[in-house]
Amino acid sequence: MTVIGRGQPDGCLSDADITEIIDAAVEQISPQGKRLLVIIPDHTRTCPLPQIARGLHAAMASKARKLDFLIALGTHPALGEGQIDTLLGIEPGRRGEVLPGSEVFNHDWKSPDALEKIGTLSAEQIRRITGAASAGFEKDIDITINRRIFDYDLVMVAGPVFPHEVVGFSGGAKYFFPGICGEELLNFFHWIGALITIPKIIGCKDTPVRALLNAAVEMISVPTRLLAMVVKGRDLGGLYFGALREAWSSAADLSTEIHITYVDRPFRSILSRAPEMYDELWTGGKCMYKMEPVVADGGELIILAPHIKELAAAHGKVIREVGYHTLEYFLKQWDKFKDYPWGVLAHSSHVRGIGTYQDGVEKPRISVTLATAIPGDVCRSINMGYRNPAEVDISQWEGHESEGRLYVPKAGEMLYRLKDAPDWSSP
Repeated sequence: MTVIGRGQPDGCLSDADITEIIDAAVEQISPQGKRLLVIIPDHTRTCPLPQIARGLHAAMASKARKLDFLIALGTHPALGEGQIDTLLGIEPGRRGEVLPGSEVFNHDWKSPDALEKIGTLSAEQIRRITGAASAGFEKDIDITINRRIFDYDLVMVAGPVFPHEVVGFSGGAKYFFPGICGEELLNFFHWIGALITIPKIIGCKDTPVRALLNAAVEMISVPTRLLAMVVKGRDLGGLYFGALREAWSSAADLSTEIHITYVDRPFRSILSRAPEMYDELWTGGKCMYKMEPVVADGGELIILAPHIKELAAAHGKVIREVGYHTLEYFLKQWDKFKDYPWGVLAHSSHVRGIGTYQDGVEKPRISVTLATAIPGDVCRSINMGYRNPAEVDISQWEGHESEGRLYVPKAGEMLYRLKDAPDWSSP
């Protein structure tokens, strides 16, 4: 299938460009009489979703038998009706006018009734797909997915592509897994990503984890398509439609040009400000993931997020039990931690970053400090540093790059890399 769309590394698509691409995509879909489901991101991803949702609705709703939307929450909390309206840029109570005839659903990863098993990835298959990345951790994984997709004739993903800490680049197959799947595969592939480590996987297009998700997608019996966005500020630098892998590949290539910033030398102190869309540390951790490669050895990364009050709505209890630690801390005490959700252990090691654990002593490469509404005693109990966000003076970082200090006003989506990156060794 030919990929429809275009990208502009040095510019942005116009509204007319976007409409043209959507219309061409709809013509290829031939929506007449079909039941169509569009999988969309939640509020933790930057993209012009209101424009895209309206464009798809205008082009397809009058022709399709049914057109609905499913929010790919992964393990994020479900959105209330008001939050869904905000996500879609709709005034409260006017959804029926703006998107007439369409329903919007939350994914529910914890409900067995919402999920259907579509196959199993055997330990041998996983070993073959991921190679050394999964050595010693291979096991049979049942693949489950939101059963709602089987009520439709075609499922389209409409979401952005950014560098990603677990998969390499987000988007595409990731909207199915973990977007609308159950927790078994979710926990497993996040752990495989942790074993590879962020510096070795983030911003890399072809990764063992991406190959694993592609294998799971092959088990989906409903035809799938992808409308992949490449965001530039508040606009689109690119928009691609086609088969899942091909459209994602085009978007990832453009994301490589747009979303990676190269610097000459590492910084000893980075103030990484979380945007409001990250409303818990589970997502706010991205402010660490995207910046870790450019923090100097022994340096400090500060996540500034006065609005973040909790660790994670779905996983906070487990995080409080295990804390935040380097990968070696878990691996060298595996019997102690192996029965915790591997996805939570992956999140923990991702936020804490590269480091070692020898003779009972943990030595992270850098310090990670939370300047959030999470109390200091809680931060210290989970092995994180603490600063009072009210006492953080941004001017001490902003404009001081030459002194080894960097301020990032909207962290979490742009990846920073060193021009001459070190060869990180995975613990």
